[in-house]
Amino acid sequence: MTESNRPVHRIRLSTITASIFKNENESGTFYNAQIDRSYRDGESWKQTHSFRRDDLLLLAKVADLANSWIHETEQAERSPSP
Repeated sequence: MTESNRPVHRIRLSTITASIFKNENESGTFYNAQIDRSYRDGESWKQTHSFRRDDLLLLAKVADLANSWIHETEQAERSPSP
């Protein structure tokens, strides 16, 4: 994984993780979030984008926390330094 495609922040609750990526283009900086569920397959851990019924409340909470982090970070980036 190269530095340019590593998450700048991760939020994890139980097996649900939001990875937040910082991107830049000619219009400026923007953030994307990828949400995964981890599960065990034998001895190894894997990730999926499929969620069970019981995962949905954690999914919503992780998405909410990711949204808050992105808004706070964007606001801090726009604020002038003292």
